[in-house]
Amino acid sequence: MHPREIRPGIQAIATVHWERRLFDSLIPLPDGTSYNAYLVRGDQATALIDAADPALQGEFMGHLRDVDRLDYVVSQHSEQDHSGAIPLVLQRFPEAKLVCSTKARDLLATHLGVPEARIVPVEDGQTIPLGGKTLQFVYTPWVHWPETMCTYVPEDRCLFSCDFFGSHLATTDLYVMDRARVYEAAKRYYAEIMMPFRGVITRNLEKVSALGFDLIAPSHGPVYDKPVFIVDAYKEWVSPTMKNEVVLPYVSMHGSTEAMARRLVDALARRGVTVHAFDLTATDIGKLAMSLVDAATLIVGTPTVHVGPHPAVFYAAHLANLLRPKLKYAGIFGSYGWSSKAIEQITGLIPRLDVKVLGTVLQKGVPTAETFAQLDALAEAVATVHRQDDLVTG
Repeated sequence: MHPREIRPGIQAIATVHWERRLFDSLIPLPDGTSYNAYLVRGDQATALIDAADPALQGEFMGHLRDVDRLDYVVSQHSEQDHSGAIPLVLQRFPEAKLVCSTKARDLLATHLGVPEARIVPVEDGQTIPLGGKTLQFVYTPWVHWPETMCTYVPEDRCLFSCDFFGSHLATTDLYVMDRARVYEAAKRYYAEIMMPFRGVITRNLEKVSALGFDLIAPSHGPVYDKPVFIVDAYKEWVSPTMKNEVVLPYVSMHGSTEAMARRLVDALARRGVTVHAFDLTATDIGKLAMSLVDAATLIVGTPTVHVGPHPAVFYAAHLANLLRPKLKYAGIFGSYGWSSKAIEQITGLIPRLDVKVLGTVLQKGVPTAETFAQLDALAEAVATVHRQDDLVTG
């Protein structure tokens, strides 16, 4: 997209990747994404904040064709979707210095081959005057790498937040126009990228909130001209509050585990528990991650493959362990043909989840009336603890 003004002297340069559908060879991008850079012009100096992914660096450089001089290039995060075009920028503007956090210096040198002589590390809270505008650097580690920082322009009450508050969303909208769409994209982004660092994000949220801003300009997705919307969403996501919800990923090979999953979903729903069920053979893993943000309970269903869980279930359990959602309870069910260690192996896959296992149900062959009764008992156990914890619905 062509450069567009968000404040006098500040332009947003969004390079929109409409067709991208996978990030880091892992994360689904159903709505594409954008790589947002920002040009800040003061009376005495000009700074570019972030750049674009190498895949679109030619287009990005075209957006800078009318820029006569750059004094500073600010790298808020060294990952290539933000920094990949920086070597071309530094080549085009040989007078520009590359500004970054102290921990980013080595990463930019090793990932991008930037000469260390071009790099100027800044400390947390340090400022650079541009003349009428000031760049204030705010360390926000683990949002989502250890070297990440935000940049604040106090004169315009504008926060350039990098990945913080971002959303993978390809759009021509400069500002948030469809809150529901942006909320879902931002929650997906939080779930896939930020959730493992919930504790430190809470502290970073408090830190940036103290700055006082009227505008949040993230590195992905539209700009927030009414930032209370996304700040309140983040406060909810990082809070310890859980909802009366169960996430139920499963796989079935010959129908037994599917029959057990359907019985369990119905039994939970009859008891007033909201269930997010996912057949892992046809699941957007991002939606699974999103559902884990608020849920109190994870129940995993698997058939047995060579004594252990199905590989797709293995992957989902491993992913949940990495994302470290604020779950409190868990359950496991499944089926097998001749022998199984699936329950023990799934339990071993989630050591980072501080959960109480409410029950396990393992069936040899086709589920029986006794099996369904055990699943009903598991549903009752879940509903009981959810009621005792006074969990909210919706």
